[in-house]
Parts: sequence; structure tokens; C-alpha cells
Amino acid sequence: MKLTDLPTPCLVLDQRVLDHNIAMMATALARHNVPLRPHMKTAKSIDVAHRVLQGQPGAITVSTIAEARYFASHGIKDILLAAGITPHKLDLVAQIPATVTVITDDADMAAIIGAHQAKAPVLIEVDTGEHRGGVAPGSDTLLTIARNLGSTLRGVMTHAGHSYAGRTIADMAATAETERAGITTAAQRLRDAGHRVDVVSMGSSPTALHAQSLQGVTEVRAGVYMFGDLFQAEICTHGLTDIAVTVLTSVIGRRPDQNRVLVDAGGIALSKDRSTAAVPKDYAFGRVLDANGNATLGDAMVITTYQEHGVIQGDPAFPLTHLKIGDRLRIAPNHTCLTVAQHEKYHIVNGTDDVIAEWGRVNGW
Repeated sequence: MKLTDLPTPCLVLDQRVLDHNIAMMATALARHNVPLRPHMKTAKSIDVAHRVLQGQPGAITVSTIAEARYFASHGIKDILLAAGITPHKLDLVAQIPATVTVITDDADMAAIIGAHQAKAPVLIEVDTGEHRGGVAPGSDTLLTIARNLGSTLRGVMTHAGHSYAGRTIADMAATAETERAGITTAAQRLRDAGHRVDVVSMGSSPTALHAQSLQGVTEVRAGVYMFGDLFQAEICTHGLTDIAVTVLTSVIGRRPDQNRVLVDAGGIALSKDRSTAAVPKDYAFGRVLDANGNATLGDAMVITTYQEHGVIQGDPAFPLTHLKIGDRLRIAPNHTCLTVAQHEKYHIVNGTDDVIAEWGRVNGW
């Protein structure tokens, strides 16, 4: 099967680039001798997980109950559900045939977990700068949560989502150190209070790659690096050629007088994420590549998205007049996590237009 045989819009995943990105992260963490607990919330695919884990039994991170069920059904036995747990989800977690570790930053919820018959293992979420969730490393609440959890406490975790505000490798290294210092401080306070702390978990793709030290950390979580995207390329996670996932789309309209074409990939197929608006190079709703995934169209980009329509503005130096109705293009996404979430599977290529496999994925909650 060739890419030209596929219905559009659809996802194309270049296995060669995926493997390169996986190796990049493995090399970065090997120098610290700290294991990766890959975050599968982007890929949501057991086939991708097998490549990251290199065919070995391993531990992963997920964000939803549906993901935990899916990966457990495919034999993954050690899963961290890295989104705050609620009372009604504890029973759902207990039904999953794997060890599912949950997280909380709430003292009342900690008491509920501690009293629940399933006794799910728990990590306390610590805020080391993102200010989304978590308790401060030096807060009294940290110790209260630990007491309420009792024997279910396994350790602490944090996420340096604020690394996305950085623009240089030095920025990422500095954020990584703030993250590491915060989470290890929280761990030590718990130990000093008499609690056992086995897990000290941190991670984001930028800080995992650029940390100068991971002393005191027992595992790192990262996920978006596997696929990459335009935003991550702008914040030094990887290069522009290291984006493994693109959206294959077809030309459905032509406006030669405006150097524009209309395609069948709109807001649903691409997402309406505008994250690159905040970085030096703004790609609007996506960078446009040719059918082979090559940058032969200059600075062509998707400038407008409707539900099922995308408007591509051509680069003045690269007129789009050669494109005909039905011609294929590929679009590199701003935020791969949101782009792939609307699709049910990946069409796998290996540097050519031959489709060598189809990999399923899980969606929903």
C-alpha cells in the first residue's frame, strides 16, 4: 500500500524518525543512570510502547483510565496514572489487571485512598514551578497528605510543564534543576518525618533531555519527544526533521491568484492549537510539507482552519500553482498530542511512501 492509497485526512508515523527520537532520549538518560517511565498519553499505542520499552516488560505513565485499561490488556503491569484521582475512579482502578499507581495533592482525597479497600499505591503530586497541580515541597500539607495515605504512600512526583516557557537549552537545564531540587526536597522532608519514599519521579521532555543532574531522582517521565512537533522543535527538544507524525491531507480547492489551496484537514484533524504563536517561529496551524514529507514548499503553512477545511498559504517563493485537486500534502503539527487525539490509528512508513503497517491507539477516558 502507498500513501496515495490512504483516505484523508489521516496520520502518518515515520518509524525511522520515531526510533531516532526514542534513541535520543535513551542516550540522554543513560548518562544519569536513571530509568525512563515513558508517558504514553501522546502515542496511546501499544506498538509505540513496545518500541520504547524495547520489547521488555516495563513501567509506563498514562493520563486516563481508558489508557490504563488498554495498556494493561496488552500486558503492561506497572502503570502510573498521572492525573489526580477522584473517589469514583478508585473502584475503576481496582478493576484493572495491573499495578496502577495513582496521584493526589489533596489531604481529604488522601484519607479516602488510605481507607479504600484496594489500597492503590500513591505518589504525592508536588508543585515545582508549573502551578497546575501539586503541593509546595516545603508545605505542611505535604506531611498531612502523607499521614492520611498511610501504607499506600510510595513516593512523590512532579511535572515541569513550565519548561515550555523556556527558549534555550540553558533555560531547560535551569528548569530541570529547579524541578529536581524541588522533588528531592519533598522526598527528604517525608523521609525525615518517618515515611518511606521509594519513588521520586520527575519529568518533561525538555528537562529530561537537558538536565545536568538527576541526583536523588528514581525515574523520569517524558512522552511528547517520541513524536515531536513544531513547538517542541522551537524550544530545543529536537530538530525540525525529527517530527515523526504528520497529517496526510488532500487538496480540495485551489486559489492560484492568492497562492492558496484548500485541504480536507481542518481543526478536527489538526487541532486548533496555536502554541507556536508564543515562540520565535509561528507556524500558524501547521507547517506544510510535500507528499513525501519533505520541506520543498518553503514557508507554506495552514493559516486558517474550519471544522473539516484547512487553508494553506503558499510561500511567495514557492507558488502552489502546480497542485491539482486530489494531490497529497503532509502537515507537521504544532502540538502533536492534540493532533493525534482525533485519529484512530497510525499509518506507518519508514522513510518512503510505502505503508508498512497500521498501529491502533486508544482514545477516550
